[in-house]
Amino acid sequence: MKTIFLIQTLIIMSTTITAQQWVDTDLYPFKSNFLTLENGMMHYVDEGKGETILFIHGTPTWSFLYREQIKTLSKTHRCIAIDHLGFGLSKANENFIGTPENHAKNLEAFVAALGLDHITLVVHDFGGPIGLSFAIQHPDKIKKIVMMNTWLWETQSNPEVQKVNKLLNSKMGKFLYLSMNISPKVLLKKGFYDKKKLTKKIHKQYIKPFPNKDRRKALLQIGKSLHDASDWYESLWHQLDKISDKPWLIIWGTEDQFINTSYLERWKSRLPQAKIVSLKSGHFVQEEQYEEVNKLIQNH
Repeated sequence: MKTIFLIQTLIIMSTTITAQQWVDTDLYPFKSNFLTLENGMMHYVDEGKGETILFIHGTPTWSFLYREQIKTLSKTHRCIAIDHLGFGLSKANENFIGTPENHAKNLEAFVAALGLDHITLVVHDFGGPIGLSFAIQHPDKIKKIVMMNTWLWETQSNPEVQKVNKLLNSKMGKFLYLSMNISPKVLLKKGFYDKKKLTKKIHKQYIKPFPNKDRRKALLQIGKSLHDASDWYESLWHQLDKISDKPWLIIWGTEDQFINTSYLERWKSRLPQAKIVSLKSGHFVQEEQYEEVNKLIQNH
């Protein structure tokens, strides 16, 4: 069994190293680290020293999304940013089903393996329910929370989510995701308010992790989970009191076409004590307003 496990690990590592050839090290000048988990090989960045800031991305992104935060904040903190299995430079096992709940279990195993504590948790998009699930299960490990454009309540009654779900479960939806790679090529671009901030060089780094249908399955799986994991999101929403007394910083891109300010209003009503900063940005506030985001996290 040990021999089989070693062979599988070497295969995963070989695949990951090959994938790294497309990484622009001028934009992303970090050492790559890898951790073998039950469901695959997780890639992560671990830069700087001090108290830990743990960055959790959504879709169709990876740790690259937080590169500007890592460059600045690693001067005073230990900055760790993971790639969910199937995203970025991570490699998922063939039988891994990439639901947010399963990604949350991977995150739990990752934090345990690295022995992380006193964590400032930074979440965005699907990284919201994934990261907050961990925080709810382990509130003693969380010091502060920073949240950007995400949700944590049932989604299946939302008409827009119903439309997305119908598309993703159709032949056309599968074609667009698996054959055309629409998520990073088109939808990511739509998420930017200031399109000039998404240069060709930067956009390439979001497209390249998904070169074929097998890699794009992760995008389709998590996309379907916007609707299908609705009950799980709602269960977490009812447990939010376990971490509601933590210091919360909510940084919100007000021009987000996907997760708009109506979501922010719901967060305001649930977390009235949270510090809230609205920025003129689309969905990817880490990209469009990175200097302001860096300052806000540093002063949180």
